[in-house]
Amino acid sequence: MPQIPEKIHELTVGQLAARSGAAVSALHFYEAKGLIRSRRTSGNQRRYGRDTLRRVAFIRAAQRVGIPLATIREALAELPEERTPTRDDWARLSEAWRTELDERIKQLNRLRDHLTDCIGCGCLSLATCVLSNPDDVFGESRAGSRLMVERGGRSGA
Repeated sequence: MPQIPEKIHELTVGQLAARSGAAVSALHFYEAKGLIRSRRTSGNQRRYGRDTLRRVAFIRAAQRVGIPLATIREALAELPEERTPTRDDWARLSEAWRTELDERIKQLNRLRDHLTDCIGCGCLSLATCVLSNPDDVFGESRAGSRLMVERGGRSGA
């Protein structure tokens, strides 16, 4: 990993990629989505402030736990003057995301627990298939994983 002297306050996209572990294309994508910013030199080259390293680390950590980029962008936009996130910012935001993550974990556990049944069936036509009919809206009156609309607007199996 290349060392950057302390006196250098801006990074090229290559330096930012090397230091952050993010691909150059990912950094360009983050910039296009408004997650990070650069300035352009007279030769139209991108230059990033050193604080962008922490911002990229924040983005990548949030992505690793499954937070969508739109949610990350909203969180970063809430910071005063779009400053770099601090440890306190991460703690506050991650606490807010905890409920969403807990719900996802619950859904994945349900999926895991019922996956064997559907593989065993093979046709996804269980009377109450939790994978293709998770709310089991018609499980009481009809069998199968799909409903077909009959002529005249009535639903049938």
